[in-house]
Amino acid sequence: MTRIDEILAHGRSFSVEMWPPKTAEATARLRAVFDELSFLKPSFTSITYGAGGSTRDLTNDLVIEILGRGDMNPMAHLTCVAHRRDELVDILERYKQAGVDNILALRGDAPAGSGEKWPKGDLEHAIELVELAREVGPFSVGVAAHPEGHPLSSDLATDRRHLASKLRVADFAITQFFFRVEDYLRMVDDLARLGVDKPVIPGIMPILNIRSVVRMAQMSGAAVPQEVARRVEAVAHDPVAVRRVGVQVACELAERLIDAGAPGLHIYTLNQSAATLEIAARLGLGEYQSAP
Repeated sequence: MTRIDEILAHGRSFSVEMWPPKTAEATARLRAVFDELSFLKPSFTSITYGAGGSTRDLTNDLVIEILGRGDMNPMAHLTCVAHRRDELVDILERYKQAGVDNILALRGDAPAGSGEKWPKGDLEHAIELVELAREVGPFSVGVAAHPEGHPLSSDLATDRRHLASKLRVADFAITQFFFRVEDYLRMVDDLARLGVDKPVIPGIMPILNIRSVVRMAQMSGAAVPQEVARRVEAVAHDPVAVRRVGVQVACELAERLIDAGAPGLHIYTLNQSAATLEIAARLGLGEYQSAP
């Protein structure tokens, strides 16, 4: 079973996310991470797509490589920004021919600093890319969700309506990382009131460096609660202690999400394995589910 909609129909998923390496050294490190995380037998492995399609070929190559391994079940990110429709069709056709079952359809962002000079592309919104993927092949298609609202949305209610519209044509959603379970539960309730009950998988990012997480949170529209920031900053002088606290915070959030009935857990690995392995061991995720 490799389609994510089918996996979710049979129980809770456990997945990990990585990005394509850009150097030979980074490639070697990531392959070692694959070997370490493959032990967990994740439900699927998500591979990101750079702003403006900047990692187009790297993403494609990595997705195909993972598919060939046979133990990590890839989901390919795809964005519509800066792409012509025929380019997107070509990418989707190649994935279909290769046997890739899962696509995460995103609007995407232009590269930083590109301004108005960067072409917007033929498709403007992720929902159009979902519909295009449906035309091209029998993919299981997911979309992104922001528990605290997309940073470019005019208000939370508007963002929820857009998310509901996407989920009516997609199979599932994966959230941007967040730190308050209440934000996730409120989003699920809001979707239910809009008549949408598709699975929304919460994304969790263990804090390994408080400054980088704060920067990414600002870009994604997430907030780092003061209580979480204080716990990490209290040990900021010790990288090992920071990772220990970051893993603990992630486990606490994950436990509450599981108790609340979340359909899965999606771990943002930052192309590292140690924190994800610790979280899986503590919570009995993936292969650890069968441990005594």
